[in-house]
Amino acid sequence: MFTGIIEEIGTVKQLIPGTVSYKLVVSADKVLEGTKIGDSISTNGICLTVTAIHGGCFEADVMPETVRRTSFSSFHSGSKVNLERALTLNSRLGGHIVSGHIDGTGTIKSMTREDNAVWLTIETQPQLLRYMIEKGSIALDGVSLTLAGVDDKSLKVSIIPHTGEETVLLMKKPGDLVNIECDLIGKYVEKLMKTDTDQPAQAEKSVIDLNFLAENGFV
Repeated sequence: MFTGIIEEIGTVKQLIPGTVSYKLVVSADKVLEGTKIGDSISTNGICLTVTAIHGGCFEADVMPETVRRTSFSSFHSGSKVNLERALTLNSRLGGHIVSGHIDGTGTIKSMTREDNAVWLTIETQPQLLRYMIEKGSIALDGVSLTLAGVDDKSLKVSIIPHTGEETVLLMKKPGDLVNIECDLIGKYVEKLMKTDTDQPAQAEKSVIDLNFLAENGFV
């Protein structure tokens, strides 16, 4: 689990392709402190398992499902990425609970400055937007943000200067992809509200008829 508070910006040093998968090598500094093989590091919001550490870099395997569901296909040598180590029991929860399991991607439609902030409008699929509410939480490329607006096609967030300086979000441009992780709570509530057949429960047929009334002295 993560908080969505980015610790540093790393750099993709190498992408080693498999048939559909990849081995990713990322140079970093702060997130390597205390990190060991088997630990998790959120990389642009994607939870990756560290498989090797060497020369100021960590390696991770990226499976085909991750390639399909995220913006990983836009990575290249030199790409800047948001990095965060997994949450510990004594960490401050400054953002919100983030799993690092990407629900899908969105496309930046516009970036508009308003005084000290920058508005990002991101278009994405209705199946993701259904889990978003105004003033709710969202993770974009692993960054915990507050939703400032949601409609049937897009979401809006406002980026303060600190977030702009400490993450890769404002390095992007209209047309670029971002990884989206919706708040966990809505997905669990929806699942629990469904029946086994994913259909509303049918009301039981009434057993009150003339025979029932007669047997109980009403007729």
